[in-house]
Amino acid sequence: MRLNTLKPSPGAKRPRLRVGRGASAGQGKTCGRGVKGQRARKGGYHKVGFEGGQMPIQRRMPKVGFRSAMAATRAEIRLDALAKVEAAVIDVEALIKAGIAPAGTERAKVVLAGKLEKAVTLKGVAVTRGARAAIEAAGGKIEA
Repeated sequence: MRLNTLKPSPGAKRPRLRVGRGASAGQGKTCGRGVKGQRARKGGYHKVGFEGGQMPIQRRMPKVGFRSAMAATRAEIRLDALAKVEAAVIDVEALIKAGIAPAGTERAKVVLAGKLEKAVTLKGVAVTRGARAAIEAAGGKIEA
């Protein structure tokens, strides 16, 4: 590939739409501007984002960050944290009781972080591909 041979892919560059060239051209008469009003006029001044006096979208939206309401009910569990749980079968309730997952957690997912030495049985807890391999390598199992 050479810089002098680069060109846009076929169909990427469409010709400019020429408005006001008759009805058969597709953009005749009002030229896509609708009927009357400030935006239909030549040189009709309107600010970008102006919504006719309605509070504009950029002012209606919150300015600082975003906090997902769903994040409060989800927990990410490190693989090495599973060793701290004393229960025979580890589920969401066992994780909350052990203090690994915060109270109010509805769903948990085990991620591959750290090492797991003992065999554990997981039930009703999501597992990443790498964490699943590590749990099964330590002699543990995952139940749906």
